[in-house]
Amino acid sequence: MSTDNRQPFDADVIIEELTYSFDGVFTRSEIEEAVANARRALEPQATVHTFLPVLVRRYAAELLSASAQADGRIAKTVPELLFVCVQNAGRSQIAAALAEHLAPGKVHVRSAGSAPSGTINQMAVDVLAERGIALTNAYPKPLSNSVLHAADVIITMGCGDECPYFPGKRYEDWGVADPDGKTLDQVRDIRDDIQARMTALLRDLNL
Repeated sequence: MSTDNRQPFDADVIIEELTYSFDGVFTRSEIEEAVANARRALEPQATVHTFLPVLVRRYAAELLSASAQADGRIAKTVPELLFVCVQNAGRSQIAAALAEHLAPGKVHVRSAGSAPSGTINQMAVDVLAERGIALTNAYPKPLSNSVLHAADVIITMGCGDECPYFPGKRYEDWGVADPDGKTLDQVRDIRDDIQARMTALLRDLNL
C-alpha cells in the first residue's frame, strides 16, 4: 500500500509571515495574490513537493520586493541585475551566483527563465562549487513583469524575444553556450566565459 508523504501546503502560514515582513508596504490581499501567483508558477514544475511551500514563500517575497522597488515603495540601495535564460537552470544561475560572489553587497541579483525547468543543472552546481560558491538556495523560476520593471540591468542569454523590452533599462545579450548536455570541461568553459563577461560588466558599472 502506498502512502502520500507530501507536507500539506499551508498558504496561511506563508501569508502571515509575508504580511509581517512587508507590513506597511503591501495589504494582506496583495500578499495573498502574490502567494497564489507564486504557487501557480512553481507548482507545475515542482519535482519535490515537500519543498514547495519554502520555494513559494521565497518566490512570493521576491515578487513583492521587485514590485515594491518598481513602484518606489522600497528604495533601491544598489543596482539591480537580472539574468535571464530559457530554463533558469544553468547560465542565468551561474551568472547570478558569480555576480554576488564578485561584488558582495554592491549589487542585488535576480535570475529567471522564459521557460523554467524543475531543477538546477547539477554541473552548474559543481563548477561553481569549484570556485567556493554554494548554489544551495537557488531554484528555477519564471520571468515576471515586476522583476523586469525592478531591474536596472537585464542580461539575456539565449532567450531571444521571450524577454520583453522596457525603455530605460540597460540590456545586454550574452552569447553564452547552454550547459545542458555538455561535458564537465565544457561547463567549466561556460563558467569562465560568464565570469569574464561579469567582470567587465561590474567594472563598467564602477563596482
